[in-house]
Amino acid sequence: MKLATIQTAAGPRAALQVEGGLVDLHAADPGLPPDLQQLLAGGEELLERAAACAGREPDLKEQEAHFLPVVPNPQKILCVGLNYADHARESGAEVPPEPVIFSKFASALAGHGQPIVLPRASGEVDYEAELVVVIGRRGKHIPEQQALDHVAGYACGHDVSARDWQLRKPGGQWLLGKTFDTFAPVGPYLVTRDEVPDPHQLDISLRLNSETMQQSNTRELIFSIPQLIAYISQVMTLEVGDLIFTGTPSGVGFSRKPPVFLTPGDVAEVEIQHLGTLRNTVVAEE
Repeated sequence: MKLATIQTAAGPRAALQVEGGLVDLHAADPGLPPDLQQLLAGGEELLERAAACAGREPDLKEQEAHFLPVVPNPQKILCVGLNYADHARESGAEVPPEPVIFSKFASALAGHGQPIVLPRASGEVDYEAELVVVIGRRGKHIPEQQALDHVAGYACGHDVSARDWQLRKPGGQWLLGKTFDTFAPVGPYLVTRDEVPDPHQLDISLRLNSETMQQSNTRELIFSIPQLIAYISQVMTLEVGDLIFTGTPSGVGFSRKPPVFLTPGDVAEVEIQHLGTLRNTVVAEE
């Protein structure tokens, strides 16, 4: 299934992509919760009921939908730095022996079609295409062998980064540089795990104004998704709806000569095989 969160007259609603558009799942089946996170928490029973709505007529066309972040209010947004070998090389960094983890806040989330806002406080805002893992089952101390059982599905993500804050502020403000408002677009869809044959064999790219800036495959991940889940869950309980940004490949703007940073009017598109395309326009902060 391809699931989304869309804005409707009744408020945010979990939706299912069907032929010709989108179905409001709660309107189609009042026994289904309106919230996508609650739908995932209901496990296989509710997901099967959602899948049964696939034959319905769409409530609206895809191009008419106002997409919100797939999971609008996750408890945690966890991100992995330097998780592609080629990106580590272009950054001049050694491949880390363990995952490098940082976080964003939910206030950074944006949906497909929503703007990325360039903050007045930064002049070096960079792009990063990423595969996002959506947790579907709660767990702690999760063994690698069982880690994918805790995954609900996958989505396209964009780890927007203020490099001047991240790299040149005293101490390196990784958290603040990564979590300005709108710096975590995710969507348009959560594609359920059963529709992604191998998350470690997905083409991933980022286009800026139709020019390909990043082009790679998730087989280049240094730490696999099971390794990341096992590593993180040593420290904290992963909850349904938590998001894990798994890292970005080479081609980011600050490593180019001359550097390329986002400017107002830019259009950024993250495309991942089987998952679709996440598209956002860049605007200046008012």
